[in-house]
Amino acid sequence: MRVPLSWLREYVDLPATETGRDVQAKLISVGLEVETVEQLGDGLKGPLVVGKVLTIEELEGFKKPIRFCTVDVGQANGTGEPQEIVCGARNFAVGDKVVVVLPGAVLPGDFAIAARKTYGKTSHGMICSGDELGMGDDGSHGIIVLPPEHEVGTDAIELLQLVDEVLDIAVTPDRGYALSIRGVARETAIAYGLPLSDPALLDVPGPNAFGYPVQVSDPMGCDRFTARTVTGLDPEARSPLWLTRRLQKAGMRPISLAVDITNYVMLELGQPLHAYDRSRVQGPIGVRRAEQGEKLVTLDGVTRTLDAQDLVITDDRGPIGLAGVMGGANTEIDDTENTTTEVVVEAAHFDALSISRTARRHKLASEASKRFERGVDPQAASAAAQRTVDLLVLLAGGTADAGVTEVIAPSAPHTITIPANHPDTVAGVDYGRETVVRRLQQVGCDVYGQDELIVTVPSWRLDLTDPNDLAEEVIRLEGYENLPSTLPKPPAGRGLTDRQRLHRRVGRALAGAGYVEAPNYPFVGEHVFDQFGLTADDPNRKVVKLVNPLSDEEPALRTTLLPGLLGALRRNDGRGSHDLALFETGLVFHPREELKIAVRLPVDRRPTDEEIASLTEALPLQPRHAAVVLTGAREQAGWWGKGRPSDWADAVESARVLAREAGTELLVRKGQYGPWHPGRCAELAVVVEGVEQVIGYAGELHPGVLKTLGLPARTSAMELDLDVLESASAGVPKGPKISTFPVATQDVALVVDASVPHTDVEAALREGAGELLESIRLFDVYDNAAQLGEGKKSLAYALRFRAADRTLTVDEASAARDAAVALAAERTGAVLRG
Repeated sequence: MRVPLSWLREYVDLPATETGRDVQAKLISVGLEVETVEQLGDGLKGPLVVGKVLTIEELEGFKKPIRFCTVDVGQANGTGEPQEIVCGARNFAVGDKVVVVLPGAVLPGDFAIAARKTYGKTSHGMICSGDELGMGDDGSHGIIVLPPEHEVGTDAIELLQLVDEVLDIAVTPDRGYALSIRGVARETAIAYGLPLSDPALLDVPGPNAFGYPVQVSDPMGCDRFTARTVTGLDPEARSPLWLTRRLQKAGMRPISLAVDITNYVMLELGQPLHAYDRSRVQGPIGVRRAEQGEKLVTLDGVTRTLDAQDLVITDDRGPIGLAGVMGGANTEIDDTENTTTEVVVEAAHFDALSISRTARRHKLASEASKRFERGVDPQAASAAAQRTVDLLVLLAGGTADAGVTEVIAPSAPHTITIPANHPDTVAGVDYGRETVVRRLQQVGCDVYGQDELIVTVPSWRLDLTDPNDLAEEVIRLEGYENLPSTLPKPPAGRGLTDRQRLHRRVGRALAGAGYVEAPNYPFVGEHVFDQFGLTADDPNRKVVKLVNPLSDEEPALRTTLLPGLLGALRRNDGRGSHDLALFETGLVFHPREELKIAVRLPVDRRPTDEEIASLTEALPLQPRHAAVVLTGAREQAGWWGKGRPSDWADAVESARVLAREAGTELLVRKGQYGPWHPGRCAELAVVVEGVEQVIGYAGELHPGVLKTLGLPARTSAMELDLDVLESASAGVPKGPKISTFPVATQDVALVVDASVPHTDVEAALREGAGELLESIRLFDVYDNAAQLGEGKKSLAYALRFRAADRTLTVDEASAARDAAVALAAERTGAVLRG
């Protein structure tokens, strides 16, 4: 909403020294978002005067028409002689009054004017257009031709109101009243503590039986319709300068007098209006829902196919307007042939939701729909119609018809009961009853009562619906900046949950291992499951679909983190970053077998545990996963030595990092699933309450998947279920006990069948070694068939033994090693090598 400061001053007697910046600061303090203050005429310097064209000489021999004019500018040039000016415009004639800028003046944009020779003549100044003066769009894009009554030599800067300040306000959806000068003036008056001259306080005649007939068939869609008629309009009457300039400053283009007046009143009072050419309306005006498939040509010349939910204005022929959005071409006021002498003025109040849906359905946003969908004061319709009639009579020489039509659906004012100390409770500030009552009355409320206030909400504040809205009004008018800054005092024992702590530890651990977090949107397209090679019955193919997705290509919630991570890896690789290690921790979503309807939780109290549980049961299952993807070099080459590319083992190791953070023993064995390479894929499992559960997979991705997704070769990935990993843990990991006694290291090399997993051998060694074993590490794998035999491999382990209370002897360490080897031989058929 663009608000000229000069217009605002008509309704609020601001101090003369107040600038647009000062008003901006005041309005921001009461909650309006004033984005900018535009300085109109900034840098403009005269002389800029009214001139009369005396002669016009057509200059020939040039590529475009050029005219050499003499213009009477009175004594503005210091001599009283006609001013010689070269001009290329052709929309003026001898005798016309024009705007002339003389040498020495400076136009907007620091454009200095001086006498100069051009087209073989010397031009002493310039005849101006609206664009050159920064006046905005007037629809003509030509020279300004003034009404003949203006005197030659008059200062055009003041005449055209070229110097002004315009506040540009971003009006939020709940502040529809601020889409009017009246609404902004009320906020300004409150901010400055000054009285408001309300432009809606007019003497309005009551309805009678002589007005233009109106039939409202849908009182829910239109609860108020006022119709007034003005006859005897002068079809040659034009909008005065003050009216066109206010429209231009507010961002609207002047069209014709009748239309300009309706737009002016809409900006002034916030009530959209429409003027019909009475001679083109056939029969009574009606308001009803459209019939499916009906046609209407709107004022923009587009033929629109109507929906059964559209609210339309009709006459005997059918629709003549899209209610609250745009009028129809068949009843518009003629601004070309100037034949309109009688108009019917419509001022109605339409349902906000209906207008909003119609505007979006037809992709037809208008100034009217913008106001109706935010909420228009229903009580302003009669005053807006009267204001329009008064201006038509004053400016167009018309006569107001005695008939007044008002169709009003019964309604009662909205009242709210609120404790007098409720704003104090919400803000934590002791305002007191007197302050609360005073601020609510400033907003326009009627307030009664002592400890319990009964508040009647003003008709223009449709956003005030409950006690908290009233509390907000008191708080914002008292100043958000005056609220004390106090830290909340959480009750003891309500820190992070175990799930939250593990989530944070996992993030820190992966970051410490060289991974970079890359959060992604939780949306996927189902085609990605085909790219991953998932089977038709894979549980990850069962997705939760969104009713209103951000993108039609990704209409579902993710069941795996990999699509987003691999997309991030692909983008970064395509932009030149080839050595990547990314991770993400986040929720995935699985539909429940039984669909339940979510309950509406109360807002006046904390929901009970049962209510929260029932709400949770209506939501999809949302386990938290962790995933990593790697490609390129894992260790960079340099003066320190050779680098190393990332491979499947790094993906497996990232899972072990997470298991260590959870304090859980991770079972790693050969596996095969979806997008992973069948020969380089590890299945990840944990034991929960004695039952082994698979929680994820890690390894190198399948070459076919990499090709389909456009990913680098040998890309690896890991994903696991953090919630199941947490359930398998014994709680927060405890720090190791540090022994002061030395460690005893024993190495063993075991020959096993090539099909035996290393994890089975390690588990047997760990169990057989007993409590003295501190750690075990696989440091070599050897598979020479000539030395070991066909189908055999050698696994070399480093076993570290230590006792907490003594130094181990060689015999004790050897005995523990032998016990470990014996159990490994029993379970896996291992033979001690050498």
